[in-house]
Amino acid sequence: MLHQLSAFWARLEIWGAAIMAVLVTLLILLNVVTRTAGSALFWVDELAIYAMVWMTFLGASAALHYRSSVSITVLADAVPERIKRLIVKSVDCVVFLFSLAMLWLCWRWFLPLELATAGFEIQAFQGKTFNFIYAEPTSTLGFPKYLFWLVMWLFALGATLHSTANLLGKYAKGRSR
Repeated sequence: MLHQLSAFWARLEIWGAAIMAVLVTLLILLNVVTRTAGSALFWVDELAIYAMVWMTFLGASAALHYRSSVSITVLADAVPERIKRLIVKSVDCVVFLFSLAMLWLCWRWFLPLELATAGFEIQAFQGKTFNFIYAEPTSTLGFPKYLFWLVMWLFALGATLHSTANLLGKYAKGRSR
């Protein structure tokens, strides 16, 4: 069940990353056209960067499910299968701990309970916590930056789901089961 949920979430992440890749391509093409025409749209650069960041984090999380992250396998390839399984499970443990740390850091960064306690009033939240995450606008778009930083939550939740499924699942010789 957990592996099926992980597989479903990974498919959503891949679709999201693909959409972001198309968006980056279209934004760069728009940027080339508008700069060539002599009327550059400066917000296009910033939006393309944010789309690329989202693409990267969504793809990285999905790669954990498919066990296709960049890795050095010199040691694992040189040892017997039993030890290789132990190495893979050790890596799964490290990734799981990393994903839990990411969840904790997101919690500490966004402080959702403190925001709710402040009645979702940004000024009251800032005065109480000295955390200005919800008030900082993007440079050219004018949107709150936290909207773009929400990808960190998606990455942390996806990485935790995938690493938990990998940790509890059977060893699959480096591939998704």
